[in-house]
Amino acid sequence: MKILLAAFFLIIALPANAAVVFMYHRFGEGDYPSTNVTLAQFKAQLDFLQREGFQVWPLPKLVMHLKQREPVPDKVVAITIDDAYVSVFEHAFPMLQERGMPFTVFVATGAVDRELSGYMSWAQLRALHAAGVTLANHGVSHDYLVRRKSGERAAEWMQRVRADMVGGQSRLQEEVDRDVNESPRLFAYPFGEYDLAMMDMLEQMGYVAFGQHSGPVGVHDNLRALPRFPVNERYGELADFSLKARTLPFPVLDVSPVDPVVTGAVAPVLELQFAENSANLAQFTCYLGGERMQVTWTDREERKVEVSSEVPLPAGRSRYNCTAPHQSANRWYWYSHPWIRLEEDSD
Repeated sequence: MKILLAAFFLIIALPANAAVVFMYHRFGEGDYPSTNVTLAQFKAQLDFLQREGFQVWPLPKLVMHLKQREPVPDKVVAITIDDAYVSVFEHAFPMLQERGMPFTVFVATGAVDRELSGYMSWAQLRALHAAGVTLANHGVSHDYLVRRKSGERAAEWMQRVRADMVGGQSRLQEEVDRDVNESPRLFAYPFGEYDLAMMDMLEQMGYVAFGQHSGPVGVHDNLRALPRFPVNERYGELADFSLKARTLPFPVLDVSPVDPVVTGAVAPVLELQFAENSANLAQFTCYLGGERMQVTWTDREERKVEVSSEVPLPAGRSRYNCTAPHQSANRWYWYSHPWIRLEEDSD
């Protein structure tokens, strides 16, 4: 009886409405290790999900549950793939189809239109769509959209970014299906780069958007920039994958700053407030690169914390990764905040 009660309380202590979204690019393309997983790694990951009883949900189903705050069972994952490389069709698709696992491809439509080497064709994408694969918007250019061109004014930049987003959706609907990805509309930021203006723009256009910063997703996460765990050769071994598949999202009630774009090398102070949770906050730890950061609890009762560092931000993309163990389960809470350091103010 004691064991049953312990198991019961452990189950109810785990947060509902939480899942893990994995992000891939290439499969079996060893010339690109930073965006590739080996076929052996991918097979081991899929076998693990089957063996351990994970449910692989279509991304639209997961997003609708998060938007409507409907319960999500424990051990739910979603599989996403960016850019539409041909190795998706040749290698990942057969392996996933064999197991009945749904997945989403965020398509960079400009590369497909130009028939660039290494990318899928529209005929192959239509075959995926016909097999039930979700095709979603990754824009046209796959450019660093958050970065303005030389001499580009704010209004011109916003017009260019909007045209890139709208163009990607239009090409998907023209080539694949008039109703493709209409409910809900999904967008993945190229390179995981976004700012507050882009977040607001996509929200007004009716999109739920995804970045490339690590972490599980939950109902407290910002639907304008949901996290995903990137998977590549370096982080593709089963020990790393299995740990991430079991992570839990910190219920973040408030975060400041929201905008990840900064200028200058000074690491911003990140302010967070958590809802009640089962994390052991005494072991809450954050890192910038490989350097441990300063954690200051400004209000322990209200679970408010400041994260800071004297280590300068590198140019380009970086992130603060914060974790804490569950109080009783052998699992970890994980939160990641991305930064994009621009060389100079583009206003």
